[in-house]
Amino acid sequence: MLSNLKPQAPDKILMLIEEFKADTRQGKIDLGVGVYKDPQGVTPVMRAVKAAEQRIWETQTTKAYTGLAGEADYRNALAGMILGAVPADRLASVASVGGTGAIRQALELARMANPDVHVHVSDPTWPNHLSIMKFMGVPFSEYRYFDAATRGVDFEGMKTDLARAAKGDIVLLHGCCHNPTGANLTLDQWSEVIAILDRTGAIPLIDLAYQGFGDGLDADAEPTRLVARSLPEVLVAASCSKNFGIYRERTGILMALAQNIEARDLSQGAMAFLNRQNFSFPPDHGARIVSTILTDDALRADWAAELEDVRNTMLGLRDQLAAELRELTGTDRFDFIARHRGMFSRLGATPEQVAKLKTDAAIYMVGDSRLNIAGLNRDTVPVLARAIIDAGI
Repeated sequence: MLSNLKPQAPDKILMLIEEFKADTRQGKIDLGVGVYKDPQGVTPVMRAVKAAEQRIWETQTTKAYTGLAGEADYRNALAGMILGAVPADRLASVASVGGTGAIRQALELARMANPDVHVHVSDPTWPNHLSIMKFMGVPFSEYRYFDAATRGVDFEGMKTDLARAAKGDIVLLHGCCHNPTGANLTLDQWSEVIAILDRTGAIPLIDLAYQGFGDGLDADAEPTRLVARSLPEVLVAASCSKNFGIYRERTGILMALAQNIEARDLSQGAMAFLNRQNFSFPPDHGARIVSTILTDDALRADWAAELEDVRNTMLGLRDQLAAELRELTGTDRFDFIARHRGMFSRLGATPEQVAKLKTDAAIYMVGDSRLNIAGLNRDTVPVLARAIIDAGI
């Protein structure tokens, strides 16, 4: 039987990681892998996370299963952080295996509710969105999003494409810090998207993986809160990997906002059922870290302060890189880097130019020219800027 399996296409980012490891050149720069790194190149454990883990170690008396939906303290605390005022009469939620697991469960839920569901996804988007939908056999189409000329949002194209969505379709939206481009909608543009969704009857699925990495915790959540206040049905898949720095704990949540209590209860039951089918009970350690932090004033304040330092570090690197390129080119054509938000920006380089960066300068980034800003530090920014110019980007 097993010999009948077909080889799977390798993950390009994982391949890039291995290629970077094998490169023996001094001064090589990894801008591919999507994790935050401090100026020393380390993905640190946050202070509040360490303190929460210590408290859990000292007080936890059992490792028995949680409920199918996960612990209520975690789900309530995270819903409050994301949504602000939590509409309890509309909100169903379950803990998930990371943000990826939440996306998968959201698509499963949508297909249970509508076997003919069609998903509309931004061009470009996080590659795993497409991989999951292809594996599941969920039909999808892409809507225009990134303008390669301006390195901003092609909003007119986006609106035209979204207007074609049908009632009951899913529209997958990035809540903030768009991956892979770093180009975000303004709140006014979000309002226009909401109006289109309201008119077509399509359901938004918001992927919120970087809350706190863009303009701050509340500012990054405001588009999601606006959508939740404005539309009768909303799905939100959120991750704690980045903003709590607990990547390997696989901590996420899926939330469904329904029209009424009856639909909420149906959603809650269906999502718990899906958890049972896919992994039974969700992992708890990361969720308990998050709930410990969010329900303790001192820990929450310390976590928020460190997260703000992370955000400001990335903004500083963006400003520095844009300034270096402005100096080298005598133009403002790279100023979009300073305007983008989150960990990523898309340079708009060709695959050949990206390959030249790797070959000539030992600078590694994804082939579509997505670069991880957090892979830089103040010393490597000038190196990257010069290499970008030398590669003809």
